[in-house]
Amino acid sequence: MTDSRGAKPPYDAYDNGPLPGERPSSGTQQTAQPYHPPQAYDAHDGPAGAAAVRRPRTGAKTTPRTRKARLRVAKADPWSVMKVSFLLSIALGICTVVASAVLWMVMDAMGVFSSVGATISDATGSTETNGFDLQAFLSLPRVLVFTSVIAVIDVVLATALATLGAFIYNLAAGFVGGVELTLAEDE
Repeated sequence: MTDSRGAKPPYDAYDNGPLPGERPSSGTQQTAQPYHPPQAYDAHDGPAGAAAVRRPRTGAKTTPRTRKARLRVAKADPWSVMKVSFLLSIALGICTVVASAVLWMVMDAMGVFSSVGATISDATGSTETNGFDLQAFLSLPRVLVFTSVIAVIDVVLATALATLGAFIYNLAAGFVGGVELTLAEDE
């Protein structure tokens, strides 16, 4: 704040009333004027209302700082853990079924089942019987049904184990405080 001559008034000239949010003491009179904090930088001689320009220090470091925060995982919500693990295990089950179908088709195209089936048939066969038929046992529909059953069991078990793990983590975190993480922000 400057007066009309451009000189700064003495400190005593500022309003010594209460700060915003404070109650005035009983002996002072409340002013109706708004609070104006003292300016940190003097305004340059220029048009009225021109703000002061802060100049950077010479020799100041310009390397970016990395902000770090230490956080603690105090509790894992079992319901959200169950939902996420259910969706992830369904995705894993679908990937398992698709991968087994693709693997079966590749192995069938390479002739693995026919060559291994002929070897097993010769080894287990006799003059009256033809032996074990591997190609009929490992047909694509039978492999996909078996893989689907395994995928469904995996979905149920993974969901149950993840939810149980969340309950156990909450019990352990109650004793030791949880897992501490340090997160850093790159600039």
